Amino acid sequence: MIDRLINIDHSIFLYLNNLGAKAFDPFWVMVSSKLTWVPLYMIFLYLIFKNFSKKQSIYILIFITLGVICSDQLANIFKFSVERLRPCHDPLIMPHMRIVECGGAFGFYSSHASNSFFLANFLYIIFNGKIRGFWVLLFPWAVLVSYSRIYLGVHYPLDILFGAGIGGILGGLFANLSKWAARNK
Repeated sequence: MIDRLINIDHSIFLYLNNLGAKAFDPFWVMVSSKLTWVPLYMIFLYLIFKNFSKKQSIYILIFITLGVICSDQLANIFKFSVERLRPCHDPLIMPHMRIVECGGAFGFYSSHASNSFFLANFLYIIFNGKIRGFWVLLFPWAVLVSYSRIYLGVHYPLDILFGAGIGGILGGLFANLSKWAARNK
């Protein structure tokens, strides 16, 4: 059963990764770069301070910071515990794929996917009812960042799905903790 799942994961990865073309590589490298999204993060910061009191905004920022640290470090713990090779390091996959970038040896699960889905779900929950249709920006952004990791050749689809799931769960948990803390302090 596990072997079949891994074979499906490899097949889907190879299909998605090989959709790429050299002309689009710089775009996907940019999408995957954390610095690319600083202007978007500044917009999020502006929206937080615009829509919440100073006290609530501080709690939101504290819980975003703690949550992203948790999301990111939990991914690292998994990477070094599971020790699943990234596609760009897997000798069975490498000859059949496009390698645009390559990270460390292990890739289960994607911290990019975890962190972007953490932030998307966190912001979706805290802005629910305050900014109508905000999810239309948040979740496609998280999907775009996550897909960039497959395109570049550094993560399998299951790395992305698992990371997105963990990040989404943590985003919900930390968003509700921030709401609770702001109400009870």
